[in-house]
Amino acid sequence: MGQFKADTSASLKGGSVWAGEIRRGWRIGSAANGGYVLALVGRVLSEALSQPDPLSINAFYLAPVELGDVEVAVQSLSETRSTHFAGADLRQHGRLKLRATAAYTDLDKLSGPDWTNVTPPEVPAFDKVPAPALSHLEIHQSVEMRMVEGAEVFTEGKTNGSGAITAWLAHKDGAAPAPIDLLMFADILPPPVFTLYGAYGWVPTVELTVQVRRKPAAGPLLARHTTRQVTRGVAETDTEIWDIDGILVAMARQTLKVRMPKAD
Repeated sequence: MGQFKADTSASLKGGSVWAGEIRRGWRIGSAANGGYVLALVGRVLSEALSQPDPLSINAFYLAPVELGDVEVAVQSLSETRSTHFAGADLRQHGRLKLRATAAYTDLDKLSGPDWTNVTPPEVPAFDKVPAPALSHLEIHQSVEMRMVEGAEVFTEGKTNGSGAITAWLAHKDGAAPAPIDLLMFADILPPPVFTLYGAYGWVPTVELTVQVRRKPAAGPLLARHTTRQVTRGVAETDTEIWDIDGILVAMARQTLKVRMPKAD
């Protein structure tokens, strides 16, 4: 079992309540990465529902989640032959910290037409991009991020005004990505607003929606994170994730607040 799967595991506590633990290795500062927290909830739903894979999952982040025990209460909302709809509340120390709604299906059984006008950016292959130096962020102990667009914000302190960050992503332990993993990878890249204002300030996620379409092939993932507008300190970020074969496997959108440092 890979580290990520182990660190998002949970056990049935009783009724519809599951017990899990927020573990080290997945934090941004003192708070757990929002995608990691959503993946823990997503794994609970995968175990609790009649369908195994997230088709679409939406979460509102009501408060930061810290290291330690959590409880996830699942509520089945509706069920069809191919889709199970449910809600889930994550609580820590008795406080509601995340509320999610989701539609789960079996990705292997999806059928119908295919069409896309979204193509992956042309970038060097994963093994042609230098591995980054050690980061001060704890989560980079668990996830390898090889940036191919926007890196100069961090390496040279230069903004380029693009509102875009693109990177190869992989588990440090070499584990192959699975559908639940995409919930974390959708939120792992730095906020694209850093390419506008610099890599400082605080950019908390208010809401995140991840849409999964296929099971990714084993290997690194290519993710593109873009912001098109900032309105009075509120930004949206769209994410596209391709597997190593160049197949779009997931999309996401999140709402963020841009908190700039106060002037002295």
